[in-house]
Amino acid sequence: MVYLANPRLKNKICPLKKISKDEEIPFDFLEKIFSKLEKAGLVKAKKGTQGGYFLKRSPQKITVGEIISTLESTMSPVKCLAKEKRYNCPRKKTCRTVNVWKKVQDVLNSTLNSITLADLVKKG
Repeated sequence: MVYLANPRLKNKICPLKKISKDEEIPFDFLEKIFSKLEKAGLVKAKKGTQGGYFLKRSPQKITVGEIISTLESTMSPVKCLAKEKRYNCPRKKTCRTVNVWKKVQDVLNSTLNSITLADLVKKG
């Protein structure tokens, strides 16, 4: 995503093979990542010989939190706070630390959602 947000590539379509080579990321792995990013509406694909990917929104409007939550199954530091809620904690009624973990999760989410892709490009 940082690669696509580079001002030198503004609105250019980037082939995955080039991104894979330049960033030294295995092509097959990158394909899976970009498939998820496209389904989430963060990137768009152009098919064909001159095809590739480009950002669907401006880097100022895409947060690190959006990217990570698209690629990771959970952002929760402990199972009991995960979005999926499939885990039924046996200590649910007596847990003395869940409030600490909830605060950690809230700070993490707040921080990641306050950083944009544009911020990452500026720092690079």
